[in-house]
Amino acid sequence: MAQAAAGPSAFAPLDTFPRRHIGSGERETADMLAAVGVASLGELIDQTIPAAIRIARPLALAPPAAQSATDLGEAELLDRLAELLRANRVDRSFLGMGYHECLLPGVIRRNILENPGWYTQYTPYQAEISQGRLEALLNFQTMVADLCALPIANASLLDEGTAAAEAMNLCLALSDHEGHAFWVSSDCHPQTLAVVQTRAEALGIEVRVGATESMDLSGRDVFGVLVQYPTTDGRLVDLAGVCETAHAHGAKVVVATDLLALTVLRAPGEFGADVAIGSAQRFGVPLGYGG
Repeated sequence: MAQAAAGPSAFAPLDTFPRRHIGSGERETADMLAAVGVASLGELIDQTIPAAIRIARPLALAPPAAQSATDLGEAELLDRLAELLRANRVDRSFLGMGYHECLLPGVIRRNILENPGWYTQYTPYQAEISQGRLEALLNFQTMVADLCALPIANASLLDEGTAAAEAMNLCLALSDHEGHAFWVSSDCHPQTLAVVQTRAEALGIEVRVGATESMDLSGRDVFGVLVQYPTTDGRLVDLAGVCETAHAHGAKVVVATDLLALTVLRAPGEFGADVAIGSAQRFGVPLGYGG
């Protein structure tokens, strides 16, 4: 009996990138193009992307390697990606202003962030994955509520600047002032101030920026106050007087804070803050060059 010759694809991996990650084939692509009323992907791009911002010449790409990444199995591809990553230059980050390099102990990473209890189901028909995620979120929210000394906490994916803009909207919705002014301390992170100003412009809100020590709410047209704790340059300011003054003029107080700092500092809720916002980056989120 003749033995079949082993060709080059006899032991080809089955876990290649296209098979695992590209869900649509030619038939599915054709169905989607028909649904939107175009004949090809090229026609769809022509109708979607203005010609003025497209490059007319072909991209100057290097020729493909002898073995394409699409021919590799998952394990081989991960090894190849690790090899490419080792060629990167790792620089020290001096960003600061809310972004700080941090050390995440392995025991915390494994038993909290990588805890299989959050995402492993006992049987295929049970919803432990959703239950585990819910439990992880509740644990996080409980920790935030304890550190901030406030009764309600959420667990959004907003950055600190966007959270400040959302807090401004919340203060406006709760305000009974006729004026639309929001006072922001100059001690806030510059990126936070920029996001607040951008959002305020679209909503017709006047943003007033000044030193915390010279806050002036005498006009009674300020519906909210935003302060940084600690400040963007790392100083600690007693904000109890700010909260008292703001409340006396009918304004809400938003405190942009650092969760790790709150493990040793007085909680915002204890000195009168109405809203606390911030980032969990210091609890182990990688810098990613500030991304």
